[in-house]
Amino acid sequence: MRQATGRDDMTFLNYLDVSNAVAFGFFIAVWAIYTLVVDHSRLSKLGLTYQMNQQRKVWMQTLLRRDLRMIDTAIMAGLQQGTGFFASSCIFAIGGCFALMGSAEQIAIIASDLPLDGIRDRGLVELKLLGLMMIFAHAFFKFGWAYRLFNYCSILIGAVPMRMEADADSSAADLAIERATHMNIIAGRSFNSGLRSIFFGIAYLGWFLGPEVLMITTVILCIMLIHRQYFSPARRSLGATHPTSNP
Repeated sequence: MRQATGRDDMTFLNYLDVSNAVAFGFFIAVWAIYTLVVDHSRLSKLGLTYQMNQQRKVWMQTLLRRDLRMIDTAIMAGLQQGTGFFASSCIFAIGGCFALMGSAEQIAIIASDLPLDGIRDRGLVELKLLGLMMIFAHAFFKFGWAYRLFNYCSILIGAVPMRMEADADSSAADLAIERATHMNIIAGRSFNSGLRSIFFGIAYLGWFLGPEVLMITTVILCIMLIHRQYFSPARRSLGATHPTSNP
């Protein structure tokens, strides 16, 4: 008969004290608020993502006037390859977390000799690793869906009539372009969501050093993402009438 231990009577929630719960809640809140502002608020139209969506529309309009569309198929292949790379990376990250789950007790023992407060308890280490796996799983599903949508977009691009046919039936050509553009924007949105999950997963690693570190890394990451979205050279180049070659 297996002897009961103190740990057997505990759940993962017992390892979340007030400081850890507050830090984790702060992390989730910042992620949710940032996503809401960047993707769904009025400020979204000032960001880099919105400006790139406008360029996707320009791309599709330019595609309609091209006689040969090999460059467009090459662009789509590049988008799919990049998405597939990140999806594969997420699978490796999830596998690494599973491997670490089996060594949680050894990690806690080693950390007990270090000046770290965040990874001294096996249960808390396992809880944090489980959260990290969920973040990378979320990123994987976003990348997987983006990959599929880019594939659909390739089919829709193939359905866009050639220039002479488009001149003969402009309404059908406009509808085909609208469909391909919308599909491309949705795919890009899913890709950006997956990439954002990876970024916040990096900030999440601060929790292994303690709840205070998690809050600090979350704030630092948010500042970096806001800068890239609204104040980076890339954003300024899209808003400039004559972008400089060395922003």
